[in-house]
Amino acid sequence: MYNRSATARDRAQKEPALTDTLAAPARLAPERTVYAVILAVSFCHLLNDVMQSLLAALYPMLKGDYGLDFWQIGLLTLAFQVTASLLQPLVGIVADKRPMPYSLSAGMGSTMIGLLLLATAGTYPLLLLGAAFVGLGSAIFHPESSRVARLASGGRYGLAQALFQVGGNFGTAIGPLLAAFIVVPRGQGSVAWFSVAAMIGMVILWRVGGWYSAYQKRAASRPSAPMTLDLSRRRVMLTLAVLIVLVFSKHVYLASISSYYTFYVIEKFNVSVQESQVLLFVFLGAAAAGTILGGPIGDRFGSKTVIWFSILGVLPFTLALPYASYAWTPVLTIMIGLILSSAFPQIVVFAQELLPGRVGMVAGLFFGFAFGLGGLGAAVLGIVADVKGIGYVYTVCSFLPLLGLLTIFLPNLKNARR
Repeated sequence: MYNRSATARDRAQKEPALTDTLAAPARLAPERTVYAVILAVSFCHLLNDVMQSLLAALYPMLKGDYGLDFWQIGLLTLAFQVTASLLQPLVGIVADKRPMPYSLSAGMGSTMIGLLLLATAGTYPLLLLGAAFVGLGSAIFHPESSRVARLASGGRYGLAQALFQVGGNFGTAIGPLLAAFIVVPRGQGSVAWFSVAAMIGMVILWRVGGWYSAYQKRAASRPSAPMTLDLSRRRVMLTLAVLIVLVFSKHVYLASISSYYTFYVIEKFNVSVQESQVLLFVFLGAAAAGTILGGPIGDRFGSKTVIWFSILGVLPFTLALPYASYAWTPVLTIMIGLILSSAFPQIVVFAQELLPGRVGMVAGLFFGFAFGLGGLGAAVLGIVADVKGIGYVYTVCSFLPLLGLLTIFLPNLKNARR
């Protein structure tokens, strides 16, 4: 018996198992759910996404004041998206190897510097630099704050991820409204006022960093057996590819709504601009509610169940939307927002469990990828709308949830855990 045990132990040491060796605290759950910490990072997520939205609000006045061409406007977006999207996985990888509790506050500081540059810049290169600093702040914020939410979850990973993400949803929803009532009428310099929000975020995240640091010290003193998944590397890569395709289908469809829904209802139903904005706000509110609901449901029934329901279950409503009357259109968009938005928290949780010890990398990869896909999807759909019409966009996008059938290739992680 002793020899067989020793042989098994030697074989386990030689096998290239995906073991949580990089970030031991990520697998050590607190004794209870620390809601104060989760809500703190959620509120800062709201602040972060509000400040991100200011850049787009500046475009019309910057184009006129600086005599910019459209390619220069596009370059501003590129400077922001390259730092905000592409750097997120790199930040996550570094933080997985060496957690940095106070980097959250530093990230918000980068956003504040970017806002001040955008408010005071007198030349185009300074505008580019300001956009890059705002993007850098976002790249630092998302991976580490997602990790903090997971650490504070007390094992309720779906709920924590949902509460964290819904802050960003609300920030995205109210950001354009604040920009419309503050930045547009008062000009470029009014962007500096939002640096106060960044300073508030820095203070809150500094306190969160203190909790994070103390948690790291407590976790280091507690022994823990590493979690291993009985999945081959090829199966893990295939699963990641499926999750990325599911994120693609979700965020491209959401981009079709957030970018072009107002134009769609104005053209099809001849509603006023104000009424179209209300309809868009109703959809965004439903999406926020769906994000919150998806978390605890996933904790109860499993991430894979929610992903199945969210991505594929929304199909009847997306297929009906292009042919719906005015009365049914808001009803369908509410259902679409509720069901479709419940998936993303569970996709992130599923990927984090798939790659234990790489919580930051997973968060950076999926948040950055989702953000980039939203911008790319909006651009491509705009071209389609110019050529085929806005109604055609929703007819094509209505079939995107069919990609949810790929969920069948996701493994059962409960059976794969050791």
